[in-house]
Amino acid sequence: MTELKLLTPLKTDTFEFKNRVWMAPMTRARSPNREANDLTALYYAQRSAAGLIISEGTQISEQAIGWTNTPGIHTTEQIEGWRKVTRAVHDAGGLIFAQLWHTGRASHPDFHGGALPVAPSEVPFNSQAFTPEGPKPTVTPRALTLDEIQSTIRDYEAAARAAKAAGFDGVEVHGANGYLPAQFLEDGSNKRTDAYGGPIENRARFLLEATDAAIRVFGEARVSVRLSPRVPYNDMGDSDLEGTYMFAVEALEARKVGILHFMEPAQLPEGLKLLAPEARKRFSGLFVVNVGYDRESGERAIATNLADAVTFGTLFISNPDLPERFRQNAALAPSDPSSYYVGDERGYVDYPPLG
Repeated sequence: MTELKLLTPLKTDTFEFKNRVWMAPMTRARSPNREANDLTALYYAQRSAAGLIISEGTQISEQAIGWTNTPGIHTTEQIEGWRKVTRAVHDAGGLIFAQLWHTGRASHPDFHGGALPVAPSEVPFNSQAFTPEGPKPTVTPRALTLDEIQSTIRDYEAAARAAKAAGFDGVEVHGANGYLPAQFLEDGSNKRTDAYGGPIENRARFLLEATDAAIRVFGEARVSVRLSPRVPYNDMGDSDLEGTYMFAVEALEARKVGILHFMEPAQLPEGLKLLAPEARKRFSGLFVVNVGYDRESGERAIATNLADAVTFGTLFISNPDLPERFRQNAALAPSDPSSYYVGDERGYVDYPPLG
């Protein structure tokens, strides 16, 4: 029986990934003190058969918070909490990156003592914020000043240093899903007229400066950037998606970023052009795809050279040993959506492996 290409090793000058079945970042809201804990460590260690784990979104600062019970990486206690996680993953033979997260306008005054969330521009939008009191409608944010933008870039660098101190193997800049870097990148949310707004060269500046900050700490090979041109989450939109995102891809290529994590559904509605193949042509680092992949479509992505690896999200929730299940073509356990963002052990660390 021919081995799945998904299960073959992936070697670079810096890493030896044991397979191409990677774990996507997923918010699980199990950090009531905004700190990773023993339960977090168990959860990730159980899934260390992944070629690479990318952690849940991890706030780079107090200002970055936008979701209840999610962890940060900007205090001594948070670093110590994540150190438990990285040690557990490494002891189990895994690799793990920290995803650096700033929610920007996708937040709520409840997280900021009544103050408005920040964004590139004061643009109202339709979405929900997941507050301690439950989902609430988002509000019109306030625009960051130029000095605040520079301070936020410094927060990215400080968070990368904290991730390094916590033992992570690298970091991912979360430039997807309508969070702050994406809010700068897309013209539906960025109406600035200064050096961070207007033409794409300016709108991409924030994402690229955040990436540069991560590179200063970890070096190019240990930095991933996640982009999501086809994900309208958080009421995102751009007048020229292909032009905007291909500019970003080429700018990341020029920086020799190690990993481009490209979110685009494996199946698009008829009439929509897939952007992943074009991005793949323009990027020479590791190209990783995500959204809606399963064993068959993931294998096809590797076999056709669309991608070097595939990240799987919800399949890893209920199948901690997903690579082995793929190897055996075993039945996949269903997950319980009601426990995705609430609870403790239930729906988090109680899914058994095969056998």
